[in-house]
Amino acid sequence: MHRGPTAISITAIGWRPWLLAILGAAALIVPAMTADAASAETTWLCKPGIVGDPCESSEEATVEQGNGSTSVEHAQPASNPPIDCFYVYPTVSSQQTINANLEIEPVERQVAIDQASRFSQDCKVYAPMYPQLTLYALEHPGQISFEDSLTAYVGVVVAFDEYLARYNDGRGFVLIGHSQGALMLKALIAGKIDPNPSLRAQLVSAVLLGGNVLVPKGGIVGGDFQNIPACQTAAQTHCVVAYSSFLHEPPAGADFGRVESPLLGPATPEQLADDEVLCVNPTLSVQGEGAGALLRYESTTPLPGYSAPSAPTPWVSMPGQYTAQCDHANGASWLQLDYVGPQGDTREQLTEEILGPLWGTHVYDVNVALGNLVAMTALQSATYQTETASPPAPTPTPGPTPTPTPAPPAETSAPALSLASAPASSTPPSPHKAAKPKKVSHRALKHKKRAPARKHGKSAAKHKASRHNRPAR
Repeated sequence: MHRGPTAISITAIGWRPWLLAILGAAALIVPAMTADAASAETTWLCKPGIVGDPCESSEEATVEQGNGSTSVEHAQPASNPPIDCFYVYPTVSSQQTINANLEIEPVERQVAIDQASRFSQDCKVYAPMYPQLTLYALEHPGQISFEDSLTAYVGVVVAFDEYLARYNDGRGFVLIGHSQGALMLKALIAGKIDPNPSLRAQLVSAVLLGGNVLVPKGGIVGGDFQNIPACQTAAQTHCVVAYSSFLHEPPAGADFGRVESPLLGPATPEQLADDEVLCVNPTLSVQGEGAGALLRYESTTPLPGYSAPSAPTPWVSMPGQYTAQCDHANGASWLQLDYVGPQGDTREQLTEEILGPLWGTHVYDVNVALGNLVAMTALQSATYQTETASPPAPTPTPGPTPTPTPAPPAETSAPALSLASAPASSTPPSPHKAAKPKKVSHRALKHKKRAPARKHGKSAAKHKASRHNRPAR
């Protein structure tokens, strides 16, 4: 496990070059490797029906308010949810090798509880073990070869193919990944799903956090994916939710939130000129300039070797503590977290001290918005069920052309939408056919010119140091 920020002072792992190399070599190399790997069945960390599935553990939570009052929330996994979730966990293995083996250790079980188990309220969760690049590999990037990276990716591809062939049965699916898991899924989407209309139709959404998904500046489709857009409403399907969280503007040289990343490797001149890191705000029903309330959930069981918040239930919820909004400044694009708790609030606050300011609040990317993400998945699932259940439109019968009815005057304003009342219909934007995607704003849906973005030259309110440290994810 990581021992603190100094243990991960990495100059360059070069994720981006191997990602591009994998996609470039996929037609020749990956099929041969997956054919060899397919002879062994996937080791499933989470899968419906397995004994002791960590993704179906208790979800009972103590809800802590800023004034010190508490209550208990009795959430639980759905008995027969209509969609699936395919989860790829972040970098957690402490094995002293470049690639991890497939033995299920306590740290993989706990990270699945921390990040994936609450999605079982909406979906059947499948999470494969894969030969990920370990924490040791991240601390020794010079030892990572292309073959090591390809081994990790092929493990995910083989598991996904097995999931589709044996367990999916035509159901819609959500892809969920953080950090290395998000990078693996980004490659999987670009190589297998984005160019495949059938799989795109089954993709309910993709939640790719802390993975620097790229889109054209001011655009919602293009960059890493040519056909799958950024989600613009909480109920939209066939789209991507992505962000990297920070308490302040990502500094120069930040590992996330900037196209040029020391961690991910060099960007091309075209990427630097044309692209930005995608930010989709999970607190909003409709994407725009505003901020929304974060629904933070933390497990009270610590990852091995670390501490966790204390409560009499397996989970702690901390509403009314932080808000989030997507900010864009000085070449950076990130999810800005602002503390809004009341005076005297004793709940654990977020800190960038665990990994340092270049990583921001990377270790909290999932949990700081876990309640929002689970609620969004529920809305997307409802939309998907409506889409797949709708009969084809009847063929109109020829007849006289009716007299047009004048349209009513347009409303001067629209009511704000809460997450619970987001529209149940959300057809994603059509892919752009031009060589360069049309730059449709994902920062505001209104036709009028948006207000200038909020500046973040000064620091947010001083944050109390966290009482527990978590490993790099």
